[in-house]
Amino acid sequence: MGAKMSFPVVRFPRERVVIVTGGNAGIGYETSKWIAMMGAKVIIACRSEERATKAIETMNTEFQEEKSKGRTDIVDYDQLCVEYMHVDLASLKSTKQFIDAFIATGQPLHVLICNAGVALMPQTYTDDGYELMFQVNYLSHFLIAAHFLPVMKMSGDDCRIINVSSLAESLANFDMETIQGKGASNFGRFDHYGRSKLYQIMQMYSMARRLEGCNVTIASLHPGTVDTEIVQNSNDLLLGRALFAFYKITGNLRTPFEGAKTSINAAVNPVLRGVSGVFYDTTRPATPSRKARNESNQEKIWQYTLDLLKDLLNDDIVSCLEGKS
Repeated sequence: MGAKMSFPVVRFPRERVVIVTGGNAGIGYETSKWIAMMGAKVIIACRSEERATKAIETMNTEFQEEKSKGRTDIVDYDQLCVEYMHVDLASLKSTKQFIDAFIATGQPLHVLICNAGVALMPQTYTDDGYELMFQVNYLSHFLIAAHFLPVMKMSGDDCRIINVSSLAESLANFDMETIQGKGASNFGRFDHYGRSKLYQIMQMYSMARRLEGCNVTIASLHPGTVDTEIVQNSNDLLLGRALFAFYKITGNLRTPFEGAKTSINAAVNPVLRGVSGVFYDTTRPATPSRKARNESNQEKIWQYTLDLLKDLLNDDIVSCLEGKS
């Protein structure tokens, strides 16, 4: 496995705290495991305690297997320092409860990896009234980042926010009138999935401007087309099945570990210390679509998001987000 790595294996103290949403499966699982094997404390934030517990058990089994190979670049702990916390990103109430529960622990936070997501879902709206992919992939992660930013600013040097996005953003439309599918003549599942990922990149640019010179940096990335549970949501789409079959046949469908490399690198690489506002594809800086780089549209979605979350963001949080405190 070592020969296939494209990220450095760095040693971290257990005091370095990393949160990975959706860390119980797929890309998030591999990201959580490898960062924990470098010594950091990793918190898996997801819906199912049962699945998280099983994931942590499997991580520790695989950790022991790696140690048995005589590796000296990973930690020699008896067990990885990985914990579970509950969050349902389809519920703003649950998301805020997770935020409050973590802040109540008094822990620092050094890395926030906004990894969890859903893809290609039929037109569905949450109990909060928001389109499902918009809320899970973008809005709830924005809320988490906003509330954790003051904690990260107090957590010492080299704190990082990482948005796991997708090159699907390049195929999406930017239309404030139909931003969540309401009022549109039809609901394009590829389009609205891409929109949720587009907004994550736009958030990165907006936050990077506001956090310039701060100890907290923000990046976004494309992990590649990865064979994970998300693929299952395209099974009823002929185009989706065809695309994933093509990627698999041509060898371009990545394993979760291969997909996690970019997230891991963005989270741990010392060379990226202080580097903010960069989009990565396969661990290398890349250029997202012109839509994503449009500063006027970035500010539109930023203000729109603040308006949606106004009842969950107090003045101090907004001031911190705006780089004023």
